[in-house]
Amino acid sequence: MSTSATKRLAALALLTSLGATACSGAATPSPAATNPAPGATSGASTAPATSTQAAPEPSTNSITLQGAGATFPAPLYQSWFEKYNGRYGNVQIDYQANGSGAGIKAITEGTVDFGASDAAMKDDEIAKLPAGSKIVHIPTALGAVVVIYNLPGISELNLDSANVAGIFLGTIKKWNDPAIAANNSGATLPDKDILVVHRSDGSGTTNAFTTYLDTVSPGWHSSIGKGKEVNWPAGVGAQGNDGVAGGVKQTEGAIRYVELNYATQASLASAKLKNADGQFVGGSTEGVTAAAQAAESSFPADFRQAPIINGAGATTYPIASYTYLLAYLDQKDAEKGKTFVAFAYWALTDGQADEPGLGYAPLPAAIQQKAIDELHSITAGASPIWP
Repeated sequence: MSTSATKRLAALALLTSLGATACSGAATPSPAATNPAPGATSGASTAPATSTQAAPEPSTNSITLQGAGATFPAPLYQSWFEKYNGRYGNVQIDYQANGSGAGIKAITEGTVDFGASDAAMKDDEIAKLPAGSKIVHIPTALGAVVVIYNLPGISELNLDSANVAGIFLGTIKKWNDPAIAANNSGATLPDKDILVVHRSDGSGTTNAFTTYLDTVSPGWHSSIGKGKEVNWPAGVGAQGNDGVAGGVKQTEGAIRYVELNYATQASLASAKLKNADGQFVGGSTEGVTAAAQAAESSFPADFRQAPIINGAGATTYPIASYTYLLAYLDQKDAEKGKTFVAFAYWALTDGQADEPGLGYAPLPAAIQQKAIDELHSITAGASPIWP
C-alpha cells in the first residue's frame, strides 16, 4: 500500500472509531449478543427471517482476507472488520480504500480476495474476468452523493439540476449568478468565483454523480457522459472522498460532490437539491431509503443496480447509490471462501444496525433478503459453501 493510501485509510479508521463509539458505545458486544440465529434481531438490526438454517461460520484456521476498492463504505467496513475480528480472533480482514475502479481491477486480476465498488461492474468489465469465472455483487449499504460547498455565512443553499450541471460544466462561474440566486431568495450570495473540485481517481461516487448529471442535463449527456472516470470540463482533481472533502473544507468558494457520511464527519455544509417532485431536499439516510424503496420492484436479478436518480416521492433525495462487495462465484480457497460468506452474512444481518450512526442507509428488507439468498450460490470447487 502506498504511503498516501495508508494515511488515508488511517484517517478513515479514526473517523469510524469516533462514529462507532457514538453509535454503540466502546464495548464490543459478545458473540452471543451479536450472532443471533437467522431471523433474530439485534438492536436496530433489520435482518429478515431467512430460514431455520444455522448462520454460516468462518474457518477455524488463521485467515487473512485481502480487500480493496471503494472509499465511500471504508469507515463502515473498517468498523465491521474490527468488530468481526473481536468476535473471531483468527480472522483478519485488511482493506485498501483506493477507489471503486481500483477495487474492480484488483478482483479482476485476482490480487485480492474481494473487491468493493459503489458502481456495479459493466459488461465490458465483466468480459475481462478470467475465462469461465463469474462475479457476485453483494449489496451492503446505500448512500447519498451530496454537493458540498464552502461559503462562509451561507448555511443553506438551494440548487436545481440546471444549477448543478452549469457549475460542473463551467458555464456558471460565480456564486451570485442569477440562476443560483433565483433559487435562494433572500440570501446574499457573494460575488466570488466558484472553484470546482472533482475526483481524480476511478470512483463509484463519480459514477453516481455523473449519472445524475447525464440524466438531468442534455448538455452534459452530449459532451461528457457518465462513468467512474470522465473528462471533467472544469475544476481540479483530488483523490478519494476524504481528499476531496478536505480540499473543499480548506478552500473558500469551493464546491464538490462527496458521499454523505464524509460531509457529515467533516462538518461541511451540503446543498439542498431539487428532486423530481420539485422539492428542495438535503442529503439524508431517510431520503436515500425513500429512493431505494421506490425503486425496489425494479432491482435487477443480477444485482447490478444503477444509481437511483430522481426517484419519486416528496422526501426522496435525487442521487442515491448502492455499494457492493465483489467476489468470485466459485472460490479457489475453500477456507477463505467460507470465511467471506460468513462475514458477508454477518454484515447483511447484525452489521446493518451500525449503518445509520455512520451516515449510511441500511438495505431495504427485500433487497437484504435477496443478498442473503445470493450467498447460498457461492461455491468452492463447485460445492456450495453455505448450502
